[in-house]
Amino acid sequence: MKKYNKTTIAIYAGIIFLFLLVTCMFAQAGNNDISLNGNSWTLYYGLCDNNAPASPDDLNTSNWPSVTATVPGNVEMDLLASGLIEDPEIGGNINKLRKFEAYRWWYVREFDTPEFEKGERIDIVFGGIDCLGTIWVNDQLVGETRNMLIDHRFDITDFLKPDGKNKIYVRIDPVVPESQKYIAAAVGKRSLHRAEYQHMRKASSMYGWDIMPRLISAGLWRGVSLEIKKKNRIEQVFWQTNAVDAKKRTAQVLVDWQIYSDYPTIDGLNMEVSLSRNGKSVFEKTYALYTYAKRREIDLENVDFWWPRGYGDAALYEATIRLVDDKGNVLDENSQRVGIRTIKLVRSEAVTETDPGEFVFLVNGEKIFIKGTNWVPLDAFHSRDRLHVQPAMDMIIDLNCNMIRCWGGNVYEDHPFYDICDEKGIMVWQDFSFAGTPYSQDPEFLEEIRKEANNIVRKLRVHPSLALWCGNNEIDYYFIKLYNKAINPKYDKISREILPTAVWEYDPLRDYLPSSPYVSDECFKYQQNGLNYDAMPQVHLWGIRGYYKTPFYTDSKSHFVSEIGYHGCPNRESLEKMFDKDYVYPWKNGWEWNDQWQTKAAKPHPASTGYDQRNDLMINQEKILFGECPKDLDKFIFGSQVVQAEAMKYFVELWRMRKFDEGTGIIWWNLRDGWPIISDAIVDYYNSKKLAYRYIKQVQHDVCVMVGDAKEGKHPVVAVNDTRKAKSGNVTVRDIDTKKVLFTSSFNIPVNGKTLVGYIPEIEGQTMWSIEYTVEDEEFINHYLVGNAPFKMGDYQRWHKELLNMSER
Repeated sequence: MKKYNKTTIAIYAGIIFLFLLVTCMFAQAGNNDISLNGNSWTLYYGLCDNNAPASPDDLNTSNWPSVTATVPGNVEMDLLASGLIEDPEIGGNINKLRKFEAYRWWYVREFDTPEFEKGERIDIVFGGIDCLGTIWVNDQLVGETRNMLIDHRFDITDFLKPDGKNKIYVRIDPVVPESQKYIAAAVGKRSLHRAEYQHMRKASSMYGWDIMPRLISAGLWRGVSLEIKKKNRIEQVFWQTNAVDAKKRTAQVLVDWQIYSDYPTIDGLNMEVSLSRNGKSVFEKTYALYTYAKRREIDLENVDFWWPRGYGDAALYEATIRLVDDKGNVLDENSQRVGIRTIKLVRSEAVTETDPGEFVFLVNGEKIFIKGTNWVPLDAFHSRDRLHVQPAMDMIIDLNCNMIRCWGGNVYEDHPFYDICDEKGIMVWQDFSFAGTPYSQDPEFLEEIRKEANNIVRKLRVHPSLALWCGNNEIDYYFIKLYNKAINPKYDKISREILPTAVWEYDPLRDYLPSSPYVSDECFKYQQNGLNYDAMPQVHLWGIRGYYKTPFYTDSKSHFVSEIGYHGCPNRESLEKMFDKDYVYPWKNGWEWNDQWQTKAAKPHPASTGYDQRNDLMINQEKILFGECPKDLDKFIFGSQVVQAEAMKYFVELWRMRKFDEGTGIIWWNLRDGWPIISDAIVDYYNSKKLAYRYIKQVQHDVCVMVGDAKEGKHPVVAVNDTRKAKSGNVTVRDIDTKKVLFTSSFNIPVNGKTLVGYIPEIEGQTMWSIEYTVEDEEFINHYLVGNAPFKMGDYQRWHKELLNMSER
């Protein structure tokens, strides 16, 4: 071993110390946030009655129990980690958490006063407080929160101790008791459906939905940090694409900025603005500052545009602005990734039965056929959402989706989700977080919504993947279904006034849709006694979910479907995780589901969400497709997954074969469960894929060849091209059983178009056809189920096995 003398050791120690010092300096300079995340918090809890501690002094003199808490987190997860509750993911344990809906929670921790310069300020920033919060620092009241869905920040500079420890207290009160005062005022005024959350700004799915259990949780569900605000700083920057010419590769972008400065005058301050891509600068300019806020127009040539998947690269530019003093010192810097593109939703207010109507997205002036999925809660404990984002996005990329609809019953996703969408060319349809029922129109509540809308629009508008703001999920539908006499949803102040005003003010170049589906005045006048799906350019197609080829689906005149799905049983290994062993099988009393299956399906239960007969959908659908529902669990699972897979594949093909004639897009329901349940998702909570995943992937390639149902005695063979390049290839259709070739042809598909390749004569009987095609030397396989239901399950198992063998060759 080599030996070192004391001098050498001292030199190395000095170098290491200097390296660490410089590293810390750069870390501080590059990031002004100091995290308060982790397990240094203590959680106190108890029933929120008249004896519950209401202030830090009360808490310190109480005998309330406590556990170690982790932030970000949910209170139930801390109780679980301490062994105080059973795993809520198993069986009916979730129902045992109802008692905590009446609890008050206290988060407490100490933190050091960070170093900061005179004139700088310190904010404490809560990424998410669920939900009714009151905050103290060193026994000083800092502020209150009433909204789970947005971040909250408070200036605590004057409350901090110059030396030593500070103590923060966050009290969280229960929302269920709080909501009672508002429910009483709502009787006879609005729908009481889901009245508990009509005045609460909390993710509506947490109150129980067909896709989520009732879990009225609480907690600091997103991170907590201290932010040091410089005395001369860039407050906000917003890059927008004002216009493009895709053929000439030119664009005009706008950059807005706002600064804060403690200089007596900002004369002498400059803003350096630059754009670069792949290390190459494409724009650099320095502007003298004369005002605290400014917009600049930048004209660019030879632009690499941002395109959605399939239509081109999702090109991103590094956009940087620097606040510089008269000596060239950089006082502050803001860097973003900018996509140069325009996105426009072209839609008609007219009904499709009196006017062809339109509902289509244009990116950089080019029509885009939408293949996407609905994005629902990733976890009932929303503090764990961040853990599921990357695996879920990997699947969306694998499935070749070019749009995600962020459903209105969910929370708003954070920047990492949008960053992936930016990088991978996945457009985002963003519902505001309203779903399933008309909300309060009271002035105080509307003011809360105004603050939320301004917050969220300004937060998310920086992402080029954001394609559309939508007011809510299905609330227009509920308005016209409330009473025998339909009520026009245009009087809803939230969707018609507050939300569009926020978009108009802070993100004016993005389109806004009042509701999904949107009931325009024309649609309302056309059908005042209920929603007529045929009259809507854009719809949610659910229906009774019997046979997937009924006229309800096949005869729909809607151009764009943004919800459509089918139930599918999870894989057996997943059932064995979500149920206690004795409850997996058998069912009790014939087809009367046992208690744990009922809980997972949200059937009537003392703690249910009120959704019943969800499991019966699987039974009925298997009976339709196969003539019976097997009692053997593995056969039941297979049959259920086949029904779901064939239905979902059929829906995607149905709309793709109508491309730009009558169809412009399909956003199916849905990718992944946010809890161990039985649902329409094609991937369960454990990320175990159902058969529908394979089938959807099979029909969402950029170029796809499909066989349609027979009309006038012949099946059309259709090839679709969702790219901006002409495509050519060859296709062979054969009977899987006999291997007989039924059709073979070459094909050419124009740019972003479709081609009728030919026809196959209709045959009698039942079989499966393989559709084997090649595009630019890449081989693909699809299939078509021939004949009318019911089919024999044994036959389908044989065809399915051969189809898998062909796919793996």
